[in-house]
Amino acid sequence: MTTSPPSPVADDSPLAHGPPRDHRLGPRGAAVLVFGSSAAVLVVEIVALRLLAPYLGLTLETSTMVIGIALTAIALGSWLGGRIADQVDPHRLIGPALGVSGVVVALTPLLLRTTAQWSPALLLLVASATLLVPGALLSAVTPFVTKLRLTSLAETGTVVGRLSGVGTFGAIVGTVLTGFVLVSRLPVSSILIGLGTLLVLGAALAGWRARRWRRASAVALATVVAGSLATAYAPGGCDAETRYHCAQIVADPERDSGRTLVLDGLSHSYVDVEDPEHLKFAYVRALASVVDTAFPAGEPLTAHHIGGGGLTFPRYLAAARPGTRSLVSEIDGGVVRIDRDRLGLAESTGVDVRVEDGRLGLRRLEAGSHDLVVGDAFGGVSVPWHLTTSQALGDVRRALDEDGLYVANLIDHGELAFARAEVATLAETFEHVALLGKPADIGLDATASTIGGNLVVVASGRPVDAPAIQEALDARDVGWKIVTGDDLVSWTGDARVLTDDHAPVDQLLQPSPNRTAR
Repeated sequence: MTTSPPSPVADDSPLAHGPPRDHRLGPRGAAVLVFGSSAAVLVVEIVALRLLAPYLGLTLETSTMVIGIALTAIALGSWLGGRIADQVDPHRLIGPALGVSGVVVALTPLLLRTTAQWSPALLLLVASATLLVPGALLSAVTPFVTKLRLTSLAETGTVVGRLSGVGTFGAIVGTVLTGFVLVSRLPVSSILIGLGTLLVLGAALAGWRARRWRRASAVALATVVAGSLATAYAPGGCDAETRYHCAQIVADPERDSGRTLVLDGLSHSYVDVEDPEHLKFAYVRALASVVDTAFPAGEPLTAHHIGGGGLTFPRYLAAARPGTRSLVSEIDGGVVRIDRDRLGLAESTGVDVRVEDGRLGLRRLEAGSHDLVVGDAFGGVSVPWHLTTSQALGDVRRALDEDGLYVANLIDHGELAFARAEVATLAETFEHVALLGKPADIGLDATASTIGGNLVVVASGRPVDAPAIQEALDARDVGWKIVTGDDLVSWTGDARVLTDDHAPVDQLLQPSPNRTAR
């Protein structure tokens, strides 16, 4: 007489017989649902950063906030999704989760840009909702699918482990696909509208047998289409979306040949396409005042520029000092295309632009090969931290000849903690340092409060001719002063030197209350 081995699951266990046969979900379908929903969460997270950058800045705080909200959505969706799956047939939940997510994702560009334009105070609330709702619903798909795939406790580990791995792989693919492919080829609004449409179509397929859900899917798809059309008329659109920025070219109503390059809502460069020696922004006139004083008039230079933007200063050097060779490290190839297609950059101007990170560009320079290095790189509202450290400035010093000059544009407000730290860092690397700015900002006007904005710092191995620079500033009507020596040491105070190991630039810097022109 033989006996059957005991069942691994009691007869009264819900897993003993599995889900109803018409509700079974095959392994391939389960993998597709988990993979796709996990990938979608990461696509939304990355693209949300780009949507918010024009209004909040591309700072560490903005990135941290978006990542935190996305992780909260994932945790909330996984937890609540698992609890709900134990109480409601998961097969009925997958379609609505995908459909509602798709509608919200597709409407996100319209919602965020309209809110930023008409009710900025609500932007963080709306942004949080557009991340939390689809993130939580899409994250709930995995426990829904897991519940449907579990038919026996004996295979729990296999099912959960497999689906967890598929979900993680989907998140990786979503991240890589967005960062390396989608953002470089499509506008962010198109990415989200396309993703939303795919999610709604997926919802329709998941609930196709239910007549009511077919009607709901049609309504959801119609909403996505209407939102897509409305997005084209939403405020805050771009002339071009590059890999890093929402870019616009704004014509100067007072000067026919004047153009302003606006990146993520900030005026980065003013270019006169017919007269490159016309300098509008005060900080560029300050740069010109320093360089024109430090080198004989008309003498060609070998210059390296960290950050390009509209290439205002390289164009100025080419016009004012014929024969000057300017090498520019600009990380955004889309901005370079705008320079050539919209801002009149010609191949014969003596300006050679490389699409590369500024720090890596510095490392490629030969020792003692340059008369001038200009720092004018910004990511959002701050100088990228890895360009501010003593190690980065050591690369600058190495690239300059013995009489070479480093000039850099800084932006800070409030207590100017970042600017003070950067000046302290420069003083560790160069023998001579000077600072140019509005009198209230550099401690020369005790009756005025700190204003903040642009400052220009000068560093060299040779003495800085402060009186001559001040005369040039006055001649250009910049309205700035220069401070050196003990006055600068007093202004810097006990600011900490920035290093590759510790450079909290985003925390030190205080952005402008109104993010307008630089």
